[in-house]
Amino acid sequence: MTESRTDNSEDPVEKLLRSARDEAVNDPFHVTGVMMQYYEVCERELWFASRHLEIDRDNTAVVRGTQVDESAYDDKRRNVSIDGTIAIDVLDDGRVMEVKPSSSLIKPAKLQLLYYLWYLDQVVGVEREGVLAHPTERKRETVALTDENTRWVEEAIRGIYDVTTSDSPPPAEEKPFCESCAYHDFCWSC
Repeated sequence: MTESRTDNSEDPVEKLLRSARDEAVNDPFHVTGVMMQYYEVCERELWFASRHLEIDRDNTAVVRGTQVDESAYDDKRRNVSIDGTIAIDVLDDGRVMEVKPSSSLIKPAKLQLLYYLWYLDQVVGVEREGVLAHPTERKRETVALTDENTRWVEEAIRGIYDVTTSDSPPPAEEKPFCESCAYHDFCWSC
């Protein structure tokens, strides 16, 4: 996690909520579900993505994830875009679903889904339950926005703000999944 901000600027959670509600904000702040996932996996990856540095779309992990997402539960879910900020899949029964190709990075996937539930609750005013699905493993987990999970999401929003407003990326840190990362060359080509 990044160091806490030391300035007296507006709390990033409040800034995000004001931006999402179209209130007058001098410097709008938006967070996507993918940013939540990147924050939990690798802050350096988040920094690169926030600068619109294009990932390697032919990366095996990216292609696999896209294929699983596009084909799983296709007959039971519909895609809903909210405010141009988040795109969620909603099941027939109203639950929000997040599909991932494997459970190897469960914490980032869960944070992403929790952010969607938080956003729906805080911005749209709709409470929903979530489902985290790993169809290739035939696993599903129900996810709820508890007080503890709300704190986790809001701390992540603050952390994302700190990372994305930094002038330079966090230092490269060797992680078990670096080899399959779409940003691998940005970190390790020197």
